[in-house]
Amino acid sequence: MEPQKPLPEPRQPEGCLVTAVRIPVRIVVLVLVVPVRMAWDALVVAGRFLNDTVLRPLGRALEWALEWTGRILFVWPLLGLWRYLLVPLGKGLAWLGNVLVVVPAVWLYRYVLTPLGHGIAWTARGIATGLYAAGAWLVRYLVVAPAVWLYRWVLTPSGHGVMWLLRGIGRGIAAVGIGVYTAVAWLARYLVVVPAVWLYEWVLTPVGHGVAWVLRGIGLALYWVARVVFVLPVLALCRWVLTPVGRFLAVVGREVGDALGHAWRIAGHVSLAVGRFLATLFRWVFVEPVRWAYRTLLTPVGHVVRDVVLRPVAEAARGVGKATREALASVRETARQARADFRRMLFGEPRETVAVNRREPTGLETRTLGSSTTALTKD
Repeated sequence: MEPQKPLPEPRQPEGCLVTAVRIPVRIVVLVLVVPVRMAWDALVVAGRFLNDTVLRPLGRALEWALEWTGRILFVWPLLGLWRYLLVPLGKGLAWLGNVLVVVPAVWLYRYVLTPLGHGIAWTARGIATGLYAAGAWLVRYLVVAPAVWLYRWVLTPSGHGVMWLLRGIGRGIAAVGIGVYTAVAWLARYLVVVPAVWLYEWVLTPVGHGVAWVLRGIGLALYWVARVVFVLPVLALCRWVLTPVGRFLAVVGREVGDALGHAWRIAGHVSLAVGRFLATLFRWVFVEPVRWAYRTLLTPVGHVVRDVVLRPVAEAARGVGKATREALASVRETARQARADFRRMLFGEPRETVAVNRREPTGLETRTLGSSTTALTKD
């Protein structure tokens, strides 16, 4: 089943004011927008042509020039400096550092400092063990034992007595505090709370009710005065003046916007038709004559030049190049033979290499499971 298309929204009926505003506005806007749209389309075409023919090739040329300039001025000098100066210098400094610093330091650490450190550690360990044992004995018999005796036979009985005395004093203070709190609570109840409750209930409450009633009446009167003096005139102004003016301006603005949209689209079609006419005129006035001249005049002349001049010249150049390569090859072969004769004259004939039988099968004889071609099974 084909999906159901949504139904168009019902168009609201328009009054005569909308129709009377729409037609003049659209005519005026169309007359004003068509030149603007044609100028805009002309600027767009000119910008695209300028970008394709001038700016993009110029940008590529500048990019290529900047790339090679950067390579020549920065990359290659820095690469040569790194490769032929810094790397050898760093390797030399590393070798010197290894020979002058690392090797002596390792030797000193391994054969001097390590044995000396082991001896010092052994001596310090023995001294520390003796001192620890002596200190532990002294602390045990000079500090711990007297402290335990003092805690058990002096501080503990004294603490029990002090706690009994403080407990009795606390009980007496608690009894006195309870009596004082009871008296203060009774006085506060009958001297402060009861009079305050009576004052709030029989004086402040009636006065507050009267003040609230008076304020409510004043507020109601002010509300009606403000409503009659300010609110009702503002509502009348908004309902009978501002709302109709706003609706009219909204209709005018909506129609101006719709007219601009329609005029812009119509101006686009007009500009497209004018552009096609100018393109066709340019093609028939310039492009077709140039194409005809290229096809009927320049192409045959180019073929004649290629067949009569360029091909013979290319054949002659290839022949000269082949002869030059053969001459250079013969010169190289002569020079190679001269070097070989001179070497033979000075050092004699080179020794001939003796072929060693490695007991390996030749290329035609392949190894198989049944053949005895290995070193262990060969007879």
